[in-house]
Amino acid sequence: MLKKIRVTLSVIIVALITLYFLDFRGFLPEGLKFLTEIQFIPALLSLNAIVLIALLLLTLLFGRVYCSSICPMGIYQDFTAWLSKKYSKKKRYNYSKAKNILRWSVLGATVVAFIASLNFLVGLLDPYGAYGRIATHIFKPAYLAGNNLLETIFTSFGNYSFYKVSIYTLSVSSMIIALITLLVIGYLAWKGGRTYCNTICPVGTTLGFFSKYSLFKVQFVNEKCNMCGLCSMKCKASCIDSKNKDIDYSRCVTCFNCIEVCKRDAMKYNITDFSKVKESLLPKSKKQVSAISPETSVNSVNESKRRFLSATLVTSLAASRLLAQQVSGDILPKRELKRQIPIAPPGALSFDHLREKCISCHLCVSKCPSRVIKPALLEYGLSGIMQPKLYFDRGFCNYDCTVCGDVCPTGAILPLTVEEKNHTQMGKVQFIKENCIVYYDETSCGACSEHCPTQAVHMVPYKDHLTIPETDQSICVGCGGCEYVCPAIPYKAIYVEGLDIHNTIEIKHEEVEEIVIDDFGF
Repeated sequence: MLKKIRVTLSVIIVALITLYFLDFRGFLPEGLKFLTEIQFIPALLSLNAIVLIALLLLTLLFGRVYCSSICPMGIYQDFTAWLSKKYSKKKRYNYSKAKNILRWSVLGATVVAFIASLNFLVGLLDPYGAYGRIATHIFKPAYLAGNNLLETIFTSFGNYSFYKVSIYTLSVSSMIIALITLLVIGYLAWKGGRTYCNTICPVGTTLGFFSKYSLFKVQFVNEKCNMCGLCSMKCKASCIDSKNKDIDYSRCVTCFNCIEVCKRDAMKYNITDFSKVKESLLPKSKKQVSAISPETSVNSVNESKRRFLSATLVTSLAASRLLAQQVSGDILPKRELKRQIPIAPPGALSFDHLREKCISCHLCVSKCPSRVIKPALLEYGLSGIMQPKLYFDRGFCNYDCTVCGDVCPTGAILPLTVEEKNHTQMGKVQFIKENCIVYYDETSCGACSEHCPTQAVHMVPYKDHLTIPETDQSICVGCGGCEYVCPAIPYKAIYVEGLDIHNTIEIKHEEVEEIVIDDFGF
């Protein structure tokens, strides 16, 4: 019964989280965001004390229930392990000693990265962030392809319930990282069950420490056990030593497989007898227990923080080559767009804030209705790899849209009201006159002005009957509408330059216009 409850709860949670990432039609209620907010690392970064205390109490009461039924990556591993058993009916697990040195080393590295605001490493190891990238870059394209296939089938019968959507790669590097994560963790789960959880995952190591002291635990009923070893063979955490009737509770994920498989009813989930609790999590020598503790480990990390930071100073790599193009006459050559500062999403406040809070789960990337939020590569520097930035090649940031801040579980992108969003300056417009077709081809245009919601770009007389864009950076919100519709090729004549720190601007009500994009942009 316990296992059936766990499996049912796990299936519901992972299905809802996955669909929350995949939902492009807005069918699911936004209240499902709470499933992302109760994940351990997002709760830690957002300083959500209520969730953190609840998760710790849950662990101290019932063991690693979070790893078993709440963490989507843990549930993915269980699903993969289940498939492996279907493929090989004789598949069995074996007890293995805990790899505590590796576990605590990875956790220590994660703590150092967190202190140093190198959230690229934190996000890479965080199970929720990793699953979010898999859902965004692997599952969602397949989901959209399935939608398009259904659209073709239903339309052929005169049913227009589905509509086609474009499918393209948001970030090759992030997709590769997501695919590698999917395959590596999947392989480990296929071969050894919860290997990733009990050797690499920093959340598993942290909760495993508290799980040793949980009130309820799976325990042997000595008078009934005949040491047949069935429980050990079915333990996907490889934490049951049936020969010695010992369980490593730091690795037990309370899956209840052992209880279900035991034919003698010799495994029970009961209140703990703390007099028999063993110290099994911390590294041990052959003769005595090591004096290292989680507290001293973290202290050593804090003591080496300055030394670590001085050795890992990161600089932003945002240089691009300038293409020199020779033309005849007095017309200046066209100039390549060189954005010096990437554009952080509205509500990110600044790159420093984004870097400290973001775990690159890419929920904002998946949810953005304009699909202008994409993972960065090196635009923010090494510490900002895979963190979100705005890119206006396929759209612009809708003037009244606040979705990214509404869904962010860590507070990296703060929620904004529509009024606050309308007055948030993410970047400033830049006009390159020599690229403009009004200047270069002496052809009438004005697309940028027509699609600027604040009239930060407006037209002024140029020559003869022509008008040319003029910009007012003081009222530009950096939405990218002008950049997106600019027809100049090969280089845009107008673009948005990002800001290190977002500003708040004042805009008169009559200056605001609604952006309407037609097929040609002008």
